[in-house]
Amino acid sequence: MNERRIIPLQPAASPQRAVPLPERPRLSAPPPLSLYVHFPWCVRKCPYCDFNSHAPRGDAGIPEAEWIDAVIADLQAALPQVWGRRVHSVFFGGGTPSLMSAAGLDRVLTAIRMLLPLDPLAEITLEANPGTVEAARFRDYRAAGVNRLSLGIQSFDDGMLARIGRIHGGDEARRAIDIAQTHFERVNLDLMYALPEQGLDMALADLRTALGFGASHLSCYHLTLEPNTPFAHHPPPLPDDDAAADMQQAIEDTLAGAGFDHYETSAFARPGQQCVHNLNYWTFGDYLGIGPGAHGKLSSHEGIRREMRHKHPTRYLEGAARGDFIQEAREVGTTELPFEFMMNALRLTGGVPANLFAARTGVPLAAVADELRQARERGLLDASDAQLRPTLQGQRFLNELLQVFLRDG
Repeated sequence: MNERRIIPLQPAASPQRAVPLPERPRLSAPPPLSLYVHFPWCVRKCPYCDFNSHAPRGDAGIPEAEWIDAVIADLQAALPQVWGRRVHSVFFGGGTPSLMSAAGLDRVLTAIRMLLPLDPLAEITLEANPGTVEAARFRDYRAAGVNRLSLGIQSFDDGMLARIGRIHGGDEARRAIDIAQTHFERVNLDLMYALPEQGLDMALADLRTALGFGASHLSCYHLTLEPNTPFAHHPPPLPDDDAAADMQQAIEDTLAGAGFDHYETSAFARPGQQCVHNLNYWTFGDYLGIGPGAHGKLSSHEGIRREMRHKHPTRYLEGAARGDFIQEAREVGTTELPFEFMMNALRLTGGVPANLFAARTGVPLAAVADELRQARERGLLDASDAQLRPTLQGQRFLNELLQVFLRDG
């Protein structure tokens, strides 16, 4: 692998004297706000997937109208927490949100515009499955207001797609991209590597096919065996760690040569094509999450609150009739905030401005002076008065870097 030279920082580059953590965060202003909407259904759950997704049972199908009523009521109930705050991005995730009718999507977006001050230039993303039925709806999704589409391609190889349990084939993937690019200027393609029985040539073939479509944003994910998934219980034959690392390096090198910026752990973009919604996550912005199992993070002068909606769709829909949407909610303590901030910000390969730490956590940067010094001495972090940025070693061993910022509660 190519190695970047790690340049030691000068002694004055980061806070030198640690100060105590405040009892409560002191935020001077709330961060930017995004909205996440969770659509939990899919045609069939993939064997590697640990997301909150569910295949419909029986003949009833997807209760779309009931879900729409519930998420609109959920949004209305949450308004006091975000009153008057402009929304800069909306993301429909799942599950497979492209199973939703265009009319249903339009109804949800209309409610969002009525209830929240949605920025006229807001990025509105919809995750989509490349299956033929969903692809035929792309034009109507665009008319409803979606301006960015994220396609779950994963691979273009029919045999590989079958091995990982996808419902589409390579031809459907290609057709979906063609249709998507006809109606959307911004299209993300999700690819996976280190797949069952995959070699380097196969991984690069998928990548080159994606590049052949003129893609402007790619998300490249290493397949991991998540607990409580079929793949975890019955692991398929996967490439070893060295082979997977070779794939990762080849993907990074190929995309760099094609003019892509590797701006986040798994995300690559041409100039100006970064995902606004995900950047708000990584820079520790706020996000309201509605829909089954959706997570949210909301800041106020009283502190930073995390919450999660009822996870199972049936429980969520039943609770909606009573105005009961929240399964868990808690205030984030100041001992947790350094780790939470770094867990997001250090996914960005270019890091974040150093002053963003205090602005987004309400904790002075000097409170983590010891941790910054330790991470720097271990060659994991470049920390200056201007920027906090993981070194190449810090990117490769991100979990080791993040461990530095873990504190006992």
